[in-house]
Amino acid sequence: MALAANKVIPIQAANPVGEDSSGVSLYEKTVKIYPRSVSGQFARLRWVMVWVTQLVFYGLPWLQWNGRQAMLFDLVERRFYVFGLVLHPQDFIYLAVLLIVAALALFFFTAVAGRLWCGYACPQSVYTEIFLWVERHTEGDRQARMRLDAAPWSIQKITRKGSKQLAWIVIALITGLTFVGYFSSIRGLLSDLLSLTLSSWEWFWILFYGLATYGNAGFMREQICKHMCPYARFQSALIDMDSMVIAYDERRGESRGSRPRGADSAALGLGDGIDCTLCVQVCPTGIDIRKGLQNECIACPACIDVCDQVMLKMDYPKGLIRYTSGNGLVQGLNARQIIRRVNRPRVWIYGALLLLVCGAFAYNLTTRSSFSVDVIKDRGALAREVGQGEIENVYRLQIMNGLEQAQHYTVSVNGLPGLRISSDPQLEVQAVGIASLPIRLTLPPELAAKSRGQTLPIVFEVQTSANDRAESRQEKSTFYVLP
Repeated sequence: MALAANKVIPIQAANPVGEDSSGVSLYEKTVKIYPRSVSGQFARLRWVMVWVTQLVFYGLPWLQWNGRQAMLFDLVERRFYVFGLVLHPQDFIYLAVLLIVAALALFFFTAVAGRLWCGYACPQSVYTEIFLWVERHTEGDRQARMRLDAAPWSIQKITRKGSKQLAWIVIALITGLTFVGYFSSIRGLLSDLLSLTLSSWEWFWILFYGLATYGNAGFMREQICKHMCPYARFQSALIDMDSMVIAYDERRGESRGSRPRGADSAALGLGDGIDCTLCVQVCPTGIDIRKGLQNECIACPACIDVCDQVMLKMDYPKGLIRYTSGNGLVQGLNARQIIRRVNRPRVWIYGALLLLVCGAFAYNLTTRSSFSVDVIKDRGALAREVGQGEIENVYRLQIMNGLEQAQHYTVSVNGLPGLRISSDPQLEVQAVGIASLPIRLTLPPELAAKSRGQTLPIVFEVQTSANDRAESRQEKSTFYVLP
């Protein structure tokens, strides 16, 4: 199923700016889109997703866990809390794995059913829907908004436009505040905001993210999806003729033309399409789905809902515009056959990779140690002779406690017979804290004499009892013997 090419409309003017010597326009003027409101099962499903995504986004920062914010990425303290999980900068690999999971999920769902993410859960689509809802309640539906924009400025126009802008700004600022609340305690952030004692960086990011929301969802809207989002550009590599997409049934709908309600389209030599253009009017990106699958289509099923309503009014079967596949349209497959053809190698490969990475990610998280250890050897003096021929090496063990309660740790050393710890081998580390323990290792004279000038491998073992179960970590190092 090929993607339709963008059309270029010539500008009929003498030597226009942006026109080459052949008289062909190099760009098309942007025309404001006024999406018409629509109701139906898919519209209701989209609003369910709006509520779900926004309850998660706005609600998570307010949840409490063990007396602190459940979801908090504390950049100052370099600690990242995800409910009962505490991560440190050393755990940055988990973010990379999450990005891989997101990419594989995108590949999998796109191969199965096209741009589901864009149509139902993408923040750009979600916030555009919210801002459009505000616009419809302050300025009216499509025709009312078009008349209002064309009308001269008046008290009524200023009131309607001003109330819309005010509502947009409030939503954008709340969104910016919530976003920053993931990186700075939301309760303290709100208190500082009310007392106007926010830091300069907090002010900056609240206003920056709020402005981005305000501009993207209020003004740029479809321009983000059409020109800035890369997903539309590579979706053609992810879908094939068996992927579920939103499509117009050209064989059933053509040729289009108006007719009385209930008229026999076959007797009139027409298809079921009545050329009402409602599918174009409800499209948030302003495309005509009747021209085939296009880059600009974000797979919001608004055109399906409005077309089904028209078909019911005309006493025609629903589904002139529907979820189907390229092969479904070409070969006339029914719904069961279309769904059966989802089972194909591409989907299995994406699904298997997604399950494999998710499984490995979950296993690693559930089995990860509650603490980590770094062994740093004293570089100032690799070794020194103490007592009567004893050789001593000095180390510093940095222990990072990943639990939200203080832990007691005991250090031992293995790998070299006769090697002993000559300093205190125990350390108490505060909750989610980092502490250092200096360790002095001593090798007896008789053993040192046999290993003069050698660098010998050793293993530090750190033990603790966390969550009522014993845990240990081993870290390799070396012991240097003076020549």
